[in-house]
Amino acid sequence: MRKALYSSLVVLSSVIIFASGCSKDNDGGGGGASVDCATVTNKAYAANISPIIQSSCAIAGCHAAGSTNGPGPLTSHTEISNAKTQIRAAVSSGLMPQGSSLSAAQKNSIICWIDSGAPNN
Repeated sequence: MRKALYSSLVVLSSVIIFASGCSKDNDGGGGGASVDCATVTNKAYAANISPIIQSSCAIAGCHAAGSTNGPGPLTSHTEISNAKTQIRAAVSSGLMPQGSSLSAAQKNSIICWIDSGAPNN
C-alpha cells in the first residue's frame, strides 16, 4: 500500500512539474521575458549580439573556447545559436552573465535576436 502511494505521488509530482513548463504564456524561447521586438533595432548578430556575448560571456572561466560550463563555449555563431534557448532563459532571468549585468537594451537585443531565429546577420 505504501509503495503504491509513493509511486502515485512521484508520478503526480512529475506530471505537475512537466505541465507547468508547458504554459501558453511561454514563447518557446526559454525564459519568460516579453519584449516588443518591433521597437528593438540593435539585434544584428555581427554588429550587436556577437560583441555582447564576446565581452560578457565568452571570457576565461565562463564560456571561452574549451569551456565545459553550461552550454559550453560561446565563441561562434553556431555555438551561440545552438545554445539560444539556454542563453535566452539565463539573460531574461538575470542569472547570466555572472559577476556583471547586461543593460536592459543589451538584454532586449539578445532576446529579440533569438526570438527572430538567431540569424547569422
